[in-house]
Amino acid sequence: MGEDQKFVFECIDCGQQYHPAQVRYLCPSCSLSNSADLPPQGVLKTLYDYQGIRQGPMKRGDGFMCLKGNGFLDLLPIAHLESMPPLWVGNTPLYGFDAFDGTGGFPGRVFFKDDSQNPTFSFKDRASAIVSAYALEQGFETIVAASTGNAGSSIAGICASQGQQAVVLVPDKAPLAKLVQILMYGACIVPVKGTYDDAFELSIQATRHFGWYNRNTAFNPLTIEGKKTVAFELFEQMGFRVPDRIFVPVGDGVILSGVYKGFEDLLKLGLIDRMPVVVAVQSEGSDNLVRNLDAAVFESRPGHTLADSISVDAPRNFYMARQFLHTHEGEAITVSDKDILTAAAFLARKTGLFTEPASAAGFAGFLSHAREGRISAKSDHVVLLTGSGLKDLQAVRKGLPLPPSIEPGIEQLSGLYERFMNTDKSLNEPGKLTH
Repeated sequence: MGEDQKFVFECIDCGQQYHPAQVRYLCPSCSLSNSADLPPQGVLKTLYDYQGIRQGPMKRGDGFMCLKGNGFLDLLPIAHLESMPPLWVGNTPLYGFDAFDGTGGFPGRVFFKDDSQNPTFSFKDRASAIVSAYALEQGFETIVAASTGNAGSSIAGICASQGQQAVVLVPDKAPLAKLVQILMYGACIVPVKGTYDDAFELSIQATRHFGWYNRNTAFNPLTIEGKKTVAFELFEQMGFRVPDRIFVPVGDGVILSGVYKGFEDLLKLGLIDRMPVVVAVQSEGSDNLVRNLDAAVFESRPGHTLADSISVDAPRNFYMARQFLHTHEGEAITVSDKDILTAAAFLARKTGLFTEPASAAGFAGFLSHAREGRISAKSDHVVLLTGSGLKDLQAVRKGLPLPPSIEPGIEQLSGLYERFMNTDKSLNEPGKLTH
């Protein structure tokens, strides 16, 4: 790596490296045979001068080797922290629970990383912030993205804070709450008749035609660099320890790859000596990534799940996610939509954390492990909560009937309250929360 190079892009398929002076999305040779209905070849991985960083000035504090003066700037693909959006992205709360009921809960300890506390209420702000900062440094004024909702509202909000223009292509059946968010931020919203994959392909055409900078998941390698920051935060928040497992809801595979990439960076710097077990959790109604992990030939099936944010027919980061899972011995499971809604209700009633179905899939995966006796005593497990429940009220609303209206009298109130107290309260026992 030359003296003027902070990082390089490396193709995960052929290993060819590319200088970042030119904007790149996919490896030009490996991506030649890509088709819209299959995961793309030629996804790029961002690599840094790890040896140089380790040999550079580092400051030891509280048992942790901090990168002197810059936080993790040396591990980010931007030149200046001042290029980051003024909004507070990342450093989201980590809540720990050691009991959910009167019997003491689960054998291990579970932590929830609540990324619904980001500015636009989803994990996607991590990627959008880095993409926006890089675009600012490179002189791009317009950023385009395809989205089922969260990535679109994220880049729209981040661009609004940076004085940039966002163009967001969405399937015309995306949840209304997310579309309203995009409109409120002043982005140019483009409803597309078709699927997320149709919107994705059109956004790539627009990138070539108009010269806009593209934020698309996996297509832009910097999205993974933004999402990896959650690993740095988890490491610090857990007292500079690596959790035993991290449960990640999976669609395209970018969040999962980001978690792996962050811990892999720490491993290359010698700050940790092992990787966590990352558990990829998909809805069984849209399982194209998990189902194909050991397949010789990728087979896509149309997705049908209420967890719209992780419903993807051609996972854009399939090959990198598969590499990470195989290399670091990760796990992969599927959960039903019923499991997802149950997990969302369980979480809200026991902890006060309200998450959308796509986000609740990760917790459904944890509950599946607990039922199967795979949670050992004195083990630490992290569940990523990637989006607010307010993002998709229509899906969450299922199975939550409102009681009938009453006349404004104490007898009617007493009767309704008695009926409420006599219903099943199995989900209503309080949890024990630490922060």
